[in-house]
Parts: sequence; C-alpha cells; structure tokens
Amino acid sequence: MSGSLRSASCNTALLRAVQAVAPSQIKVTLFEQLAQVPPFNPDIDIETVPLLAQLRDQIIAADGVLLASPEYAHGVSGVMKNLLDWLVNTPAFVNKPVATLNASPRAHHAFNSIRETLTMMSAQWLEAASITVPVIGETTTTEAILRNPLLCAELRQALTVFTKLQLETVD
Repeated sequence: MSGSLRSASCNTALLRAVQAVAPSQIKVTLFEQLAQVPPFNPDIDIETVPLLAQLRDQIIAADGVLLASPEYAHGVSGVMKNLLDWLVNTPAFVNKPVATLNASPRAHHAFNSIRETLTMMSAQWLEAASITVPVIGETTTTEAILRNPLLCAELRQALTVFTKLQLETVD
C-alpha cells in the first residue's frame, strides 16, 4: 500500500518496482483505491463501507503487507494515517508480517511513525525487511528504478528477507 495520491509518486513507483521484480511465487497486489477511502469516523461501522471491508479481508488473507508512505510535516501522510485509523479496530494487522519501504533517506519521521502505528495495531513489523531505497534524482519512476540494477537488487533482497521472516512468524 502506498500512502501517496500523487500520480507521479515515488512510493507508488517503488511498490510497482517491487511488483515487477518479485519472483513468480510471490504475488504483490497494490491497493489503488486510497483516494476513495472516506475520512475516518468511529461512528461508522467498517462493514458499511464495502471498500474498507474488502481491504480488511484482503489484508487478513494476505501472507504479509508492504507499506510505503511519503513524509509530510515530519509524519506519515494523512491519507495513509486515515486508512490505518479505519483498520485499527479490526483484526487485519494483528500478527500480520509487515515491512515498510522508504523512498527517501530524509523521510525517517514517517518511517518511524508507521512503525509505531503498526506496533500499536499488533502487526509483526519486520525490521530487517524494512528498507530505505533512495528513489531520487533520475530514479523516481518505476521504469527508472527497474533500469537500476542496484535498486532492483535491494528490492529483491528485501523481498527475500521479508519472505524468510514472514515464514518464521507463521511457524
């Protein structure tokens, strides 16, 4: 899940690159309806918002979750926080292996904020699979990331570690 709505989002590009470099036995599915998530309201039951109920069920069924979010004002993006707020009182992230990808070496506040929120939600944050990939300069698109063998190697390594750690959390 990308925490950005920008059409030229580095975080979304990073997740698309992960999808492209993933080995055939790993299926990476992107959540692309973030703009349709309504503002969080604890008076509304998640079951009455089909998009959110479906996402919750997809996360529960998934072997793990990858998150990437830009940093705004030293925090996670509002739309990502809003999405997590909807899911906080559900079993979606309970014991779910989660890794975070960071597209900017300067964006450590958002990275730490997401980790804190996921920990509170009882997710199993996989630190060794959570990496910063400097998607800057000329490598801000999926295509440019995929043309960079060092970035692709980092993403493949993160997926390998994620898969290994995810299997350990299940056992």
